[in-house]
Amino acid sequence: MKTLFSFALLSLMMLSSACARNEQVISFEQLPPKAQTFLKNSFAVEEISYVMHEKEGLDEEYEVKFASGAKLEFDKTGGFKKVDCGLLAVPDGIVPEAVVNYVKTKFPKEYITEWGKDDRRWKAELSNGLDLLFDKDYKYVGMDD
Repeated sequence: MKTLFSFALLSLMMLSSACARNEQVISFEQLPPKAQTFLKNSFAVEEISYVMHEKEGLDEEYEVKFASGAKLEFDKTGGFKKVDCGLLAVPDGIVPEAVVNYVKTKFPKEYITEWGKDDRRWKAELSNGLDLLFDKDYKYVGMDD
């Protein structure tokens, strides 16, 4: 019985350590090349505060935070996931033109402060706090609660 209990305890400890979140500050050069190119093209004038590599189980992602407060997320290959510019507008060229045109037409006094993929849809947060949802082809599908 004691051996069974020890085995179960050891298994639980191994499982919890495998699922534990591992975060590590890394250098810009340690980002995947795809993420580096994206940042050089869209945020060249921004000062990087830190770059974080996060692992949780089999999931892996990168987070880049700028001195301005803007934050970007990339998947394990360096593919873009999300940008959050706080109260500032997302830089030109990141949000697809179809979405930008929709926002300009329907909400002419607002601008996009956050853009990213939310499960299977894209989400744009506007300066007034509204969250607009778009499908994979960037067509408007509704608002998020």
